[in-house]
Amino acid sequence: MMSTVLCMSFLALVLSGGAWAFSPIGDGASTHVSITEKAVLQKVTEVCRAIAESEGRDFTPTGNSAEELVQACLGPKATGEVSAAKFKSALNEIYIQNGQVDRDFVNSPAHHFNSEAFALGRRLITDGVASIKANVQKENFQAARETLGRVLHTLQDFYSHSNWVDLGYTEPYANLIRPDLPLENLADVKTPTCSDCANGGFCSNSILPNILNEKKLTSGYMGIFSAAKPKGKCSHGGAADLTSSKAPRGGISKDERRSDNVALHTAAVTVATTATLQLLDDIRGAAGDNNYLRFMGIARSSVVVFVIDTTGSMSDDILEAKRVVYKIIDSKKGTQDEPSLYILVPFNDPKFGPLIKTTNPNVMKAEIANLTAEGGGDLPEMCLSGLQLALTGAPASSNIYVFTDAVAKDIELKETIVALIRSTKSTVSFFMTNDGAGARRRRRGVESRAATFETYKDLALASGGQAIGVTKENLPQATDVIIDSSTSALVIVLQRARNPGRAETFSFLLDESLNNITIYITGNTITFTLKNPAGVTQKQNEANGELGTVQTVGNLYRVRLASNKQTGLWEISMNSNQPYTLKVTGQSTIAFIYDFVETFDGPHPGYALISGRPQAGMPAMLLVSVLGRKGPASVKVADIALVTVSGSEVVGGALEDMGNGKFLVTVTKVPAGEFVVLLNGTDVVSSTVFQRQSTTQMSVSKVTIKAVVDRSMEPGKTFTLPFTVMTDATGGSYTISARNDRDFKMNVPGSIAVTTGGNATGELTITVPANTPSGTDVTLTIEAVAPGATADSNYAVLRLSVVTKVTDFTPPQCEVVSVSSVDCPADPAACSSAFWQLSANMTDGVNGTGIASLTHRQGVGSLTHTDLKQMVVAAAFNASCCSLTVELVALDKAMNVGTCLYTTKVTWHHRRLVRGGVVPGRHKLPQPQSHKSRLFLQFIFLKKYIFTFKHTANRASVLKSNLETQMEEPKPVKGRCLTVSRCILTLS
Repeated sequence: MMSTVLCMSFLALVLSGGAWAFSPIGDGASTHVSITEKAVLQKVTEVCRAIAESEGRDFTPTGNSAEELVQACLGPKATGEVSAAKFKSALNEIYIQNGQVDRDFVNSPAHHFNSEAFALGRRLITDGVASIKANVQKENFQAARETLGRVLHTLQDFYSHSNWVDLGYTEPYANLIRPDLPLENLADVKTPTCSDCANGGFCSNSILPNILNEKKLTSGYMGIFSAAKPKGKCSHGGAADLTSSKAPRGGISKDERRSDNVALHTAAVTVATTATLQLLDDIRGAAGDNNYLRFMGIARSSVVVFVIDTTGSMSDDILEAKRVVYKIIDSKKGTQDEPSLYILVPFNDPKFGPLIKTTNPNVMKAEIANLTAEGGGDLPEMCLSGLQLALTGAPASSNIYVFTDAVAKDIELKETIVALIRSTKSTVSFFMTNDGAGARRRRRGVESRAATFETYKDLALASGGQAIGVTKENLPQATDVIIDSSTSALVIVLQRARNPGRAETFSFLLDESLNNITIYITGNTITFTLKNPAGVTQKQNEANGELGTVQTVGNLYRVRLASNKQTGLWEISMNSNQPYTLKVTGQSTIAFIYDFVETFDGPHPGYALISGRPQAGMPAMLLVSVLGRKGPASVKVADIALVTVSGSEVVGGALEDMGNGKFLVTVTKVPAGEFVVLLNGTDVVSSTVFQRQSTTQMSVSKVTIKAVVDRSMEPGKTFTLPFTVMTDATGGSYTISARNDRDFKMNVPGSIAVTTGGNATGELTITVPANTPSGTDVTLTIEAVAPGATADSNYAVLRLSVVTKVTDFTPPQCEVVSVSSVDCPADPAACSSAFWQLSANMTDGVNGTGIASLTHRQGVGSLTHTDLKQMVVAAAFNASCCSLTVELVALDKAMNVGTCLYTTKVTWHHRRLVRGGVVPGRHKLPQPQSHKSRLFLQFIFLKKYIFTFKHTANRASVLKSNLETQMEEPKPVKGRCLTVSRCILTLS
């Protein structure tokens, strides 16, 4: 629908000529992503404002950017900086999945409401919404966002591909998201719906008059491989639609704005946007406001994730982990660095887990305090199994810390861990207290421990973390690394590794926005010299120098730069013949996020996310989003390159500016080996140059493995997933392996035969236990390994959802029983002395699952209710006249949402301006749905409105904006303030 992939939001591909050409920036065309973006940002803003009002604080973003929205939403009173990277990443997950529907389901009528597939299309929407709600309830937000993107594509396509707006409807078809309501007045397969479009293209009036008069619902038939369609039926239209050349020719699609359909395209966009808002509001009602924001990625970026060995010799390590957690919680409370989520994964032998996840810091304190060291008679432990749980359970781009003093027994998981690291872009650091303590450790030699440590170093390097070897006695000095990275705006300036070590000088840029700059060096027998732009130097043996402080513990050097650091080009000269790593970090809201993508063809070409390694021998393509202090306009990007971490190769990419901080980067020749992404630019706010680097290492492969998730799984049933393996190398027997983080039983073919330069398909099955809770997400990793000495491999990481089949589709019902109030005064100074009360009955009906929760929003007051187990739940809401509107939200056990909106009466006093003076007046208004609606009615009645209030003059602009948005035919509203609290608004 409406050009699937968004130019202005980064997923645009402009084709030359043809009916399917995507509209370039600035021509007024709308796309799936622009519609989704507008609705998502509007709903997020609405929820942020509602939460702020309920907490008694202002919600005043300093601008329209995502960065400024996040800062205002999380609360301006909290000290410190907060990054919008997680919010942008969450939005990108939704947008990309939305666009990929045109690749993964290109020939599915139901996914696009083509070919009159209304019942199947609605089933996709309602099943998807059920999955989203179940995932959100279990806090599996990424799986929910991916499903949301696909569902919104199908929902929005209805308004472009059907004749809904042709029939004159200006509001969404509510029955599409209400499976309890019938799909009515559908044109059957034998009913002709269109006349022939003589020129074979698009005509403005091809739908038959009787279809329009009888309000019959139809949609265009679409044939990519066949021109067949029922007699007399409308086509979708366009060069890729073979049915459009068969009478009746033409098409009724409103995907693009053309000369013959400007009004219909605009109407479809408007109604699709409103429908998107309605669906988002339904999810909001099921999630609750705070969880809805977390679902949308609005949360402080700092997340504490600990994976802890609990075997017998780990008591000291557990105590140190407890100390660090307590310090983070207590020291960062009330700041933007306060973690938004805490995750704890214990592991032992043979047991590991469970994963403990909480937003409550006191729960985290209690859980880590309950850990005890016991068991583990032999050396190896289930370290990687615990780490797998953390990688799949934590949000993407988390910092994960592993405490252990033992070798990993489950070393076969290493490649799965690498795949999950690349997929999630999370950073893993190891604290390895391999000091030989404990009898079971003494049974193993130094050589065995060194080999184990190499495994952890490999994983740490792959993720951009550190592998820190330290004695148990010195562990408290090393854990400052965790404190440093517990921030909501952590960025990487530079990261390099050398194995074997050699003398080398590394340069890096420090910009004005960076704070709390720290340099980490791991390795043995190292000397280094740090030099600032002015030429001042400091060596590794100067603990307190002019440039900062140097702390040494185990194999870790930690250099904390002084707060008065100079901006510009710094250098650090390293000298060692032993392997070492170098990492420079800081705190800044200037950052970037990225994804590797590939093009796809079809009626709506675009870009799709690569879930594994990019293809060797082909240019690498990245979609990069840049974040600035005041939005993307506050940064200028100079270049984006791929850089080898263990070498000196830097390969720049060709940049295509897609607008709004989005760039398509094409790197023609990809570096050999492992590489990361490096970005250089200028901070417009301070006019200083900056550099930022990604942490996750990536490489290319000649093997590709792909699979598409087309539905959710059900408890107690077996799920079949087809997959395809392709190769650009020599064919043969490719080894297949698959793992899931829930340990569900799977049947996977051990190998698959692939011809040289060809592809082959296979399938695996997953059996879901009958007692699996609805909303559980399963992370599945499939790996294909090529034959031969090189053992080239690739992987696909998929998220699947387990959802119990829903049988209750009817939302709870609300009945307002009574309202007890006086006429609320319009004068804000007097509102706190008057009160009103609403009484309502809520019920889920005789056959419903019962009401699970009852809350209120759009109102500041107190809500009480009777026992939710009763058939009829009586609710009472009490508020002062300072809060005139309340919305009660009832959620049943099937997560259907019922709402009840009410606004109490208010008496307004106004003065009407006429020639010759001011005439006092009094006018009692009806009860519109909101405070701004009442202002609007009063405003239209008078054409000019004088109001007084005890607030700042800023409220005049807020009311002005509210009035403008209320008008059916928007007209400008002029405003001027006579005093701080008395303003005039005039309708032009």
